[in-house]
Amino acid sequence: MASRSRTTFKKRQKEIARMEKQRDKAAKRMQRKADKLAGHVEPDMDSPADAENESEPVESIEATDTTTA
Repeated sequence: MASRSRTTFKKRQKEIARMEKQRDKAAKRMQRKADKLAGHVEPDMDSPADAENESEPVESIEATDTTTA
């Protein structure tokens, strides 16, 4: 019986950890929603400013190569 109670104890600890993680995620979602409604926007990795910098035209090698053979 001793091994059985240890198994259920470990299972209960996993359940508690899972519930805490769900609670933390729900709190983060609510915080983000409140920030969004308040007008505070966190910088995002996919923000338009980052995309703008990446999409700047780059001169081709042919256009910069002025030597002729």
